[in-house]
Amino acid sequence: MNRSRPALATALAAAVVLLAGGCGDPGGLRGAGPTPTAQGPTHLWPDLPPPSAPAEDYGAIEAVKVEGVEVPGGDLREVDPVDVVRADYQENPGMYETSDSAYRKTLDRLADCAAESTGTRERCPVLKAYYRDLTGDDKDDLIVGVSTSDDNLDIRVYAEEGRQLTQIMEMSDAVLGVELAGRDLIIRAVSSLPGYEYHTVWSWDAHQKAMLPTSDEIVRAPDAPRPRTPRPSPSASPGATPSESGGR
Repeated sequence: MNRSRPALATALAAAVVLLAGGCGDPGGLRGAGPTPTAQGPTHLWPDLPPPSAPAEDYGAIEAVKVEGVEVPGGDLREVDPVDVVRADYQENPGMYETSDSAYRKTLDRLADCAAESTGTRERCPVLKAYYRDLTGDDKDDLIVGVSTSDDNLDIRVYAEEGRQLTQIMEMSDAVLGVELAGRDLIIRAVSSLPGYEYHTVWSWDAHQKAMLPTSDEIVRAPDAPRPRTPRPSPSASPGATPSESGGR
């Protein structure tokens, strides 16, 4: 129901009286001072020419077909991860060059990944495999870690499409830890800055058909020593006023 204009005016007048009377009350409304003016982003060097090439390479950002490995029923859980790594490493060194000593030694160590019935896997560099749908197609993808001879961890992710095995991610770094969060792969790596570490988030990109580093940041390491709080000098008295120094 709509209220009449006279009734509305009377109600407004009463409200003004109530507000005026409440100004002297400690619980009344009070101004918080002037509101800071919002500032938009300032673009620096707007006339910079576009770069001719990227400054840093994160590794493979394109899907790579892996030949020689069949995927029974399209289920990657039915494939031996060691067979996948062997086939991929022989044709795709990833972030390494084929002439790199670390790559050659890691490739040789893959020969130690024999079946339990014919040998041992004590020197096998392939770590436990994990499975997670990272591409959003309701099929588990294969996540493999390979300990390289240069003390890095080479991480590779494989997907299956049309019975074809495809590598959708590859990176190698001095890895501190790897986490799965939803469909993202989060990698913690050593930083050259003491007390800090890198956090890189790899996510599936439907346009590139590969996992891309969608977030890369340097953060304080959780086990980094905290700065010590300076303790007051025993000679300082509680009420003493510091004196000015004449020089440095």
